[in-house]
Amino acid sequence: MSINVCNNNSMSAITSLPSGVGGGSLNLISTQTASSSSTISFTSGIDSTYKEYIFKFFDIHPSADDKNFQFNMSADSGSNYNVTKTTTVFKANHDESDSATNLNYDTGEDLAQGTGFQTLGNGVGGDNDQSLSGTLHLFDPSNTTFVKHFISTIQYYAFNNYTNNWYVAGYGNTTSAVDAVQFKFNSGNIDSGVIKLYGVS
Repeated sequence: MSINVCNNNSMSAITSLPSGVGGGSLNLISTQTASSSSTISFTSGIDSTYKEYIFKFFDIHPSADDKNFQFNMSADSGSNYNVTKTTTVFKANHDESDSATNLNYDTGEDLAQGTGFQTLGNGVGGDNDQSLSGTLHLFDPSNTTFVKHFISTIQYYAFNNYTNNWYVAGYGNTTSAVDAVQFKFNSGNIDSGVIKLYGVS
């Protein structure tokens, strides 16, 4: 068996990759911009075209202080957002006065076969300069054999002047195809912000 190698002497000199070496490409499917929106729902574009979908959040700002950014999935094109989920949550945070730091598992934010919305970050600040950004990866949502895995990493400026970094992962415990995803705050509106949906090829 032969082994293909790159013979170039530096990264700047590489003109092509050996056959069999691939790199994932992000393909923009849709963009939604919040404007005092109660929810942001993606009801199209999530299908068998890609094995991985990525949602990117840009400056998601709540209409009021101390709100929880959440998501849920649908297996009926968005008629219901109630997929059963088991999840795990841990977080790191640090306050502006440098008086407190934490790294811990959050037992109050995970789900064990719950159908409610999963929190991706709680206590997001509502001040003019406070917002949330990050990503949510959804894997093989159209598969009808296995459960639906997801991983989220969120960074935000909290209402109490902490920087919070949340890590949420889990699975939607359904073998039905997931074809829609919704985002919202636990109360109030998404005052502003952008969410982009990409497929990974």
